[in-house]
Amino acid sequence: MTSEINELNGPDEPLPSTQPGEFRAVLHALRVWDAPLPGFDVRAAPVEPLALFREWFVHAARAGQPEPHTMSLATVDGEGRPDVRTLMLHEADERGWHFASHATSAKGHQLAAHPDAALGFYWPLLGRQVRVRGRVTACGPEESRADLAVRSRGALAAALTGRQSEVLESAGELVRASERAWERAGVEPDAPAPTWTRYVLAPVEVEFFQGDAARRHTRLRYRAAAEGAGWSRELLWP
Repeated sequence: MTSEINELNGPDEPLPSTQPGEFRAVLHALRVWDAPLPGFDVRAAPVEPLALFREWFVHAARAGQPEPHTMSLATVDGEGRPDVRTLMLHEADERGWHFASHATSAKGHQLAAHPDAALGFYWPLLGRQVRVRGRVTACGPEESRADLAVRSRGALAAALTGRQSEVLESAGELVRASERAWERAGVEPDAPAPTWTRYVLAPVEVEFFQGDAARRHTRLRYRAAAEGAGWSRELLWP
């Protein structure tokens, strides 16, 4: 396995070395929010979080925020240890926040055992974050197939490659499997990927964070009331 990993850079191309002092110098020289940031009038915020999320999302995209649809998904494993990864938002509607993955992946197994999860969006151009907590439900086969059908050939090829989160014996093995999957995706655009699953996180808590250069950040939290009773809103200390 070690030799296969070394092949990624070649025997004569060692990875560059960064000294601790250089790392710390770069880290501590970084600044955030040097540009003007938008305001956030919480008095004008809608009574439910979905409308505000959509508004902030469109604002981020139109402001030039790269990949505003990327988000962090936090889960817990069978031993209660937290896990997190970045993936793409597929939809946000009255049901919740949608994403997809293989049911056989690490996150798929974790969600099947412990469906409570959290999402995190960060749009640094605007100094904004959105945090969503709730319970995740797996959609049925028909909706999961439809999710994949509207995506790109590359997305289908990745889904057909499968084996997500399993141990990879060599980089060459991935190349061969990927090439076969790309070829199949080209000639069979409706090829089934049985483990591909669309998930929906139904929110119970949504927080909107607006950064402020003076560190007087605004945090507005929505919390779901009893079934069908709407949302409560509260400000939080930064």
